Amino acid sequence: MSDPLAADPPRDPDFPATTPQVTFDSGGERLLGVLHLPAGRGPHPVVVLLHGFPGNERNFDLAQTLRRAGYACLVFHYRGSWGVGGTWSWGHVLEDAAAVVAALPGLAAAHRLDPRRLALVGHSMGGFAALMTAAADPSVTAVASVAAFDLGVAAALCRADAEVRAGYVKAFDGELAPLRGTSGQALVGEMEAGGDAWRLARLAPRLAGRPVLLVGTGHDVVTPHEVHHEPLAAAYRAHPVERLEDHLFPTDHALSDHRVTLARTVLGFLERSL
Repeated sequence: MSDPLAADPPRDPDFPATTPQVTFDSGGERLLGVLHLPAGRGPHPVVVLLHGFPGNERNFDLAQTLRRAGYACLVFHYRGSWGVGGTWSWGHVLEDAAAVVAALPGLAAAHRLDPRRLALVGHSMGGFAALMTAAADPSVTAVASVAAFDLGVAAALCRADAEVRAGYVKAFDGELAPLRGTSGQALVGEMEAGGDAWRLARLAPRLAGRPVLLVGTGHDVVTPHEVHHEPLAAAYRAHPVERLEDHLFPTDHALSDHRVTLARTVLGFLERSL
């Protein structure tokens, strides 16, 4: 196979690569997504890419690379974001991710998918959602989290320090343009209500038997690695999560200068896992 980061695969006239729009029902709303379907008869392993808050970085470069490598890659929007109906909340993100995973077998025949080989890959808040969703659903074969935002850890910081809490409210308020039905105060309040149940470290027992990739970002002011990455990786090693892969890259929250490194890291993980 040619290098998916450097060359396009050959065209298959009988089973060409396509990019269909797909929709999913969740909480009475229709979620909008796009499926990057590779060429070939398949069935193809499936990767669901979960974007973060509010979704400015949707990792379409990674979706295209994964397609060239033979993975069907789905990107979708959560409720209350980017024109999708309903309201945005952390809880709705988790419900929407679970609904999409549950709906994948119904798409398998029409799109040449193999939902028995399913990975979740999430960035930032999407990393949180990927780990939470995989822990709750054993049908997920493997999970990768990139610069994860640990809502449980952030909630504890907010409860302990009013100034930190005010900083989160202000930061969330500044990201609401593509979202509807929420506010910085509401999001911090929901995060605090989630509390320790949303600490990612507590998921280790339910992820222990599956491949897990954690990518931290060393120059990140959104999810500082000392707070969000290193304690989580240490907890998973201690449990242990035996098929854990852990990386810390010297880059910012969006991995702005490490996109090829990220793609190669995720590809290698998926090759070993699916």
